[in-house]
Amino acid sequence: MPPRRRGASGFRGVRVRPSGRFTAEIRAAGFRLTLGTYNTPELAARAYDAAAWRFRRPGRDMNFPDVESLEEAEFLAPPPCLVDDEDRRRHRQVQRRIAIAERDEQLMRQWRAQFPNDADNTDAFFANLRAQRRSDRRHRRAVAAFELENSNTTWTENDPRWEDIWTETTSDDE
Repeated sequence: MPPRRRGASGFRGVRVRPSGRFTAEIRAAGFRLTLGTYNTPELAARAYDAAAWRFRRPGRDMNFPDVESLEEAEFLAPPPCLVDDEDRRRHRQVQRRIAIAERDEQLMRQWRAQFPNDADNTDAFFANLRAQRRSDRRHRRAVAAFELENSNTTWTENDPRWEDIWTETTSDDE
């Protein structure tokens, strides 16, 4: 029987994850047992060897043939990296920040498409924003004046919002 191929990691029972970390696995009784995820392929191979010793595999199935006992293999094997609630919280926080950054980039692309000649100049953007706000204020003012004339307004004559309108009217007239 030809020797088993070793994967991209160079060790038996070790696979490379898409994240760049290494997973140790062993097959026993028709099942694939995941032993943990590790930062280096050597640590994952040590974990595989400890499990191979526990399953009484022959020495040719070991990654490190210089290990002579189960106790030595378990001593050299690192504990598995377990994912806890703190890791999940950190991951969610990073994902939120990435989503915010992607949204910012999308808005900047829209802004650049709207103002192709003024990509570096924000004056046009803010002028457009001021014009939009001015238009909104004029519309609200017209609605309020119409309601006042028809006695359908919810604003009283002493409402402080009228002062803002009269202030805006005098500043727009100047």
